[in-house]
Amino acid sequence: MDQITAMRVFARVVEAGSFTRAADQLQMPKPSVTKLVQRLEARLKVKLLQRTTRRVTVTPEGAAYYQRTARVLAELEEIESDLTQERTNPRGCVRVDVGSVVANLILMPRLPAFYKRYPQVQIALGVSDRPVHLVGEAVDCVIRGGAMTDQSLVARRIAQMAFTTVASPAYLAQHGTPANPQELLDGRHAMANYFSAASGRIVPAVYVRGDQRFEIAAQGPISVNESTAHLNAALTGLGLVQTFGPIVQPHIDTGALVEVLADWAPPPMPFHVAYPANRHVSAKLRVFVDWVVEVFKPYNAGRAAAASMALPRGTT
Repeated sequence: MDQITAMRVFARVVEAGSFTRAADQLQMPKPSVTKLVQRLEARLKVKLLQRTTRRVTVTPEGAAYYQRTARVLAELEEIESDLTQERTNPRGCVRVDVGSVVANLILMPRLPAFYKRYPQVQIALGVSDRPVHLVGEAVDCVIRGGAMTDQSLVARRIAQMAFTTVASPAYLAQHGTPANPQELLDGRHAMANYFSAASGRIVPAVYVRGDQRFEIAAQGPISVNESTAHLNAALTGLGLVQTFGPIVQPHIDTGALVEVLADWAPPPMPFHVAYPANRHVSAKLRVFVDWVVEVFKPYNAGRAAAASMALPRGTT
């Protein structure tokens, strides 16, 4: 038995939580995965995994074995990288998960420049606003807005994204322009809301000026859990939308959207690129993370600078 291969297969089963998912990620037949783990258990004379019809759980002995072998496998990967040209010529596929608006309007317009710099790195871009389990779904990194509280991840802050409230000219012609967030609470205006894909709850739109603060979570005519649809709700006149300023700036420039409540600025949202803390950072992942930091750098320059610098002019 190839012990290193067996260790790698066992680690993937633990991370994926399933023999089937591990086999898919390793591109191996499921019986081969099962047999390698069984042989490893026989060699060690200990039960590493508890198998039921629904799931696989790690025994205390298996958890201890995984923690120690994960470090060994990471060290082996680093040694192999040092002995190849991967560090100076990274190659392979990086699996990334990112929200739809950030993917379409920020990353994808700049990917040709990335490929020119790193022609042998491929990006598998998972586009969604739902939470993902990086290890279980074999995702290398995520780009997300908001506070990062998961201690199993290394989170690198890449931006502070300012918010802007917008509406279509048609909506404002029919309903007027709000002068104060109180009008949203009074029902004189409709909010097109964004709700969390994880909790199903509406994410309040926050408005701050001095010591005044409003949180608007009233149910409007539509609520969505995906950022591109949220933007389209504003473009189609379904109500006021509070979203990231650089995302809507091109539409403000063309007149498709109008900014309102500009003097009620909520706190900006931090953005992070995050990856598992216990996983070796490969050369391909390292260059991608460094590139993401470059791409998002303009968003740290303040609201006006980010709006003018961050998105390619004419992006829609």
